[in-house]
Amino acid sequence: MKFKAVLFDMDGVIFDTERAIIECWKLVAPEAGLKDIEAFCQDALGTNSQVTHELFVSRYGAEVDYDGLNQKKRELFMRMFDAGLVAVKPGVRELLGYLKDNGVKVALASSTSSKSVLREIIAAGLEKYFDEIVCGDMVTRSKPEPDIWLEALRRLNMEAKDAAAIEDSFNGVRSAKAACLYTIMVPDIVQPDDEIRALADQVFPSLKEVLEFIEKD
Repeated sequence: MKFKAVLFDMDGVIFDTERAIIECWKLVAPEAGLKDIEAFCQDALGTNSQVTHELFVSRYGAEVDYDGLNQKKRELFMRMFDAGLVAVKPGVRELLGYLKDNGVKVALASSTSSKSVLREIIAAGLEKYFDEIVCGDMVTRSKPEPDIWLEALRRLNMEAKDAAAIEDSFNGVRSAKAACLYTIMVPDIVQPDDEIRALADQVFPSLKEVLEFIEKD
């Protein structure tokens, strides 16, 4: 097999979380009079909590209670998740199962906090597929910097040349390429522009096509 390891982003790749998060932000934004909240969410895709906070302050000002709004958004999101309204993306279990059955190392490299990642992965029964899980609060720099992928590779004892990353966001693709990984994009909210198409090694509409691509190797 071409890849000895496959590294996954989580939000937008494994779970259909990004749409849910945007909908939750749209529910809490009016109380603070925030405009264009969906554009803010799209710009923040793939980044960790610190970078998202910084982007929010640059967009709306430090006087707006980001922490309060973010907590309300988070509570709304977890109600949706616990109610089964945040779906696992099509093809996730089949791809993870195939990689496990064929001895390919698998890691999760998500900018989301450890607490949230573990809760969601365990709730979905997916933890058994991952050899390593690296989260946004485990590295210093957020995507689009390569740190989280490099840490995942280090923990797997793998070199970038032997691994692929699966991403959905612009910042994620930039990050994976900066780590010198073979980068597969499966777009979720935003379709790739010319820059991202040039960076990504492959662009597929879903993980089902990713599995077909890997199986052909």
